[in-house]
Amino acid sequence: MHAAKVARRRLRLHQVWLLVSPGNPLKPSRGMAPLAERLAGARRLVDGRRILATDIEARLGTRYTADAVRSLRQRFPRVHFVWLMGADNLVQLPRWHRWLDIVTQVVFAVLPRPTYNQRALSGHAARRLRGARLRASATPTLAAMPPPRWVFVPTRQHAASATAIRAALIGVSDHR
Repeated sequence: MHAAKVARRRLRLHQVWLLVSPGNPLKPSRGMAPLAERLAGARRLVDGRRILATDIEARLGTRYTADAVRSLRQRFPRVHFVWLMGADNLVQLPRWHRWLDIVTQVVFAVLPRPTYNQRALSGHAARRLRGARLRASATPTLAAMPPPRWVFVPTRQHAASATAIRAALIGVSDHR
């Protein structure tokens, strides 16, 4: 929620959609709650107006981000999408299926994550996309720009991670 609220405000976005994924191909499904349970949990956190939680990837039948972005752009041709990610995802972006297709289809904003920022900004994806990176002052206008464009959004870092939250929840449920 921290990232969604910061991004909405700093990027001047009308809405932020939390795409609750049917499953990340780069992560093991073991220990992952079912999609319906994760979606219900995300929906309890959002206001349903400015920040939404959706299972649209499952409904579109997409497995990879590149396919989801392409489908979303086809379905909503007038929407200016901005892909939001943490610095941890920028580090691993070159491992994503057709990652260069993603960055040529949609602009993206990277939010800082403890211990990842330096690695992210000096990593393969950042070096490869160096010419598409905008100054932080361009953050409010990113959504209106054509891809490939991206910005690192300087803001207070939030240490919470989905992995740590899941581990804490599993620990709690194991002791009931």
